[in-house]
Amino acid sequence: MIPFSHTWPYETIRQDIYVDSCPFCQAEQVLLPLKVKDLKPIQEGRKRLLVFPCCHGSLTVIDVDRDYLLSDRKLR
Repeated sequence: MIPFSHTWPYETIRQDIYVDSCPFCQAEQVLLPLKVKDLKPIQEGRKRLLVFPCCHGSLTVIDVDRDYLLSDRKLR
């Protein structure tokens, strides 16, 4: 089980995925280089490297649910 400290909330608007703030530089309303169609392979067990466009901070997404990205590292 992934601890809550390794999660980050996201929102979907149409096919785009946003976060309210970047966990690395705290930039607001960051459009992620992910689409809704990219979430299914992650849910099925495929890991995905996610690089935030605002500051180029990166994390590995190991799972997703309807509200949170689950990472392999502490984000909070």
